Amino acid sequence: MASGGGRLTTHVLDTASGRPAAGLKIALYRLDGDDRAHVKSVTTNADGRCDAPLLEGADFARGQYELVFAAGDYLRGSGVALPDPAFLDEVPIRFGMAETSHYHVPLLISPYGYSTYRGS
Repeated sequence: MASGGGRLTTHVLDTASGRPAAGLKIALYRLDGDDRAHVKSVTTNADGRCDAPLLEGADFARGQYELVFAAGDYLRGSGVALPDPAFLDEVPIRFGMAETSHYHVPLLISPYGYSTYRGS
């Protein structure tokens, strides 16, 4: 683990296909009241994970964040026929990091539902 001790990671599983969601775009934002600042954008690898932590070391800071998962683009790209408009398109997850530790925020996605939790 990098110096500073905290890190943020994620992964995405496609529960409809039973496979990792490879090639899904994710944007990370830091929230400060009504302000929303883009921190970085990444794309999941073949295992549905990011190649590196989203935040770690000196870049890690406690506070409010939002991950926005481009679920609709991923599902359309994987050949799933979605209605227009899609039931789920962008999936935002807002969460707080109150400690300098590991926060893992995964997404389980299907065309008509999703879930998340604080993982390890």
